[in-house]
Amino acid sequence: MLQKNNLLNIWLWKWHVIAGLITLPFVALLAITGTIYLFKDNVNHQVYAAQYFVPEGNIGQPKLSLSEQFALAKASTDKTITGVTLAEDEKYNTAFKLKGKSRAGNELFVDPHTGAVKGAVNQQETFMYDVRKLHGELLLAKPGTLVVELVASWFIVLILTGVYVWFPHKGAGNGGVFSIRFDQGKQKLFRDLHAVLGFWCSLVLLMFLAGGMPWTDMFGSQLKWVQKQTNTGYPMLWQSGKGLESTNPNNVEPLNLDAIAKIAIQDYQLSGDISITLPKGTEGTYKITNHAFYTEDQSVLYVNQYTGETIKHLTWDQVGILMDARQLFMRLHQGEYGLLNWIAVLTVAVLLFISATGACLSYLKRKPQGSWGIPRVPQRFNADKTLVGIIVLLGVVFPMFGISLVVITVFSILKSTFRKTKEVA
Repeated sequence: MLQKNNLLNIWLWKWHVIAGLITLPFVALLAITGTIYLFKDNVNHQVYAAQYFVPEGNIGQPKLSLSEQFALAKASTDKTITGVTLAEDEKYNTAFKLKGKSRAGNELFVDPHTGAVKGAVNQQETFMYDVRKLHGELLLAKPGTLVVELVASWFIVLILTGVYVWFPHKGAGNGGVFSIRFDQGKQKLFRDLHAVLGFWCSLVLLMFLAGGMPWTDMFGSQLKWVQKQTNTGYPMLWQSGKGLESTNPNNVEPLNLDAIAKIAIQDYQLSGDISITLPKGTEGTYKITNHAFYTEDQSVLYVNQYTGETIKHLTWDQVGILMDARQLFMRLHQGEYGLLNWIAVLTVAVLLFISATGACLSYLKRKPQGSWGIPRVPQRFNADKTLVGIIVLLGVVFPMFGISLVVITVFSILKSTFRKTKEVA
C-alpha cells in the first residue's frame, strides 16, 4: 500500500471538500440531465415517429428518385432547403435540411417510397433540446456555460484529490476501500457510497469529462487555439469549402441530387449516414460528408455541381491528433460507440448520482453545526514545488478553475488579515 503523507492528505481533503461544495449541487443535476439525454433518440423517435420512420408497409417498395423527393419537399415549404441526409438504415424517411438561425437541426421528412411529405421537426422545439441546454448551459446561455465549465473544472480537481484521499493506508482492509460496508451504521454507509463508488467510477469519469470539456467556453476556445497553432485540428477545408468553386466549361445544367448521391454511395462507398449540402449560387460546390461508426471511415468531398468532378477529397487521415482524440472522447461521452458504451455511460451517471448523494449525506452528518466543516490544515504544512506546479498547470489548462482559485485565495488572505487585525484591536 502507499505510504501516505498525513499532512498532504489533510490538505488534499480540505480542497476535496471545497471542490465538493462548489460542484455537488450541479453534479447531481448534470448526472440526471445526462442520463435523460442518453435517451434522446428513443424519445424523439417515439414522439416524432411519423416524421422519422417509413411506414412498415412501404419498406422494400420502389423508391422515388432523390430529385423527385426534393421537388416534393421544396413545394411543401416556404423555407430554403440547404441539403439532404440519407440514412444508412432503410427504415428512415429522407431528411431534407431547412435553413435556420441556429446550428440545431431543422429537417423536413419525405417518404422515399410514396413521396408523402411527413412534416418537419425543429430540434429547438423538442424536449431533448431543452434537456441538452440544461445539461450544457443551465438554460442561461453563455453565463450558464461558464458555470458548467467552472463545475466541470472543479470536478476534475474533486476526482484527483478524492483518489488520493481514498487511497488506503498500509494495512487497510477492503471494507470502505473497494467494497461498501452496509452493516456499520449510516455514517460509514454514506461515506462508502461516496468514496467507493467514486473510486470505481473515477477513471471513466475523467474520460467522460475529457469528452465534455471541448464544449465549454474558455477551455474549448483554448483547445481550438492550440489545434490551430499546432495543425492538430480539422484540415482547413473540412468544415467550409470557402474558396472552392464549380466551373462550367460546357455550359451544362447542374447535376441533380441522384448523380451526387451516386458519387457518394457507389464511387466512394461512404458508410454511415450521408449528408449532401447544396451549392450556394452558380459557382458553389456540392459538399458531401458522412457520419460513420468509426471516425477513420469519415470523409469530406467537394464536388463540381456541373461536371461531378471531385474538387477536393479529405479523409480522416488528414485530421490532427487533438481533433481525433477530441472526437473519440466526445463520442464516448455521448454513448455513441454501441450498446456497451451506452450502458457504461448510463451506469456511471447513475452511480455518480448515488455517490454525490452519499457525499452530501455524509458531509451533513459529519460537519459541526454552524460551520462549513472544511478540514483545518496544520500550519506546519507547506506545499512543495511539485504540488504548486501541478496547481498552476491545472489553473492554466482549466481557466475557470484558475480564476476561481485566485478568488478563493484572495478571500482567504483578506479573511485571515481581518481576523488578525481584530485580535490585535
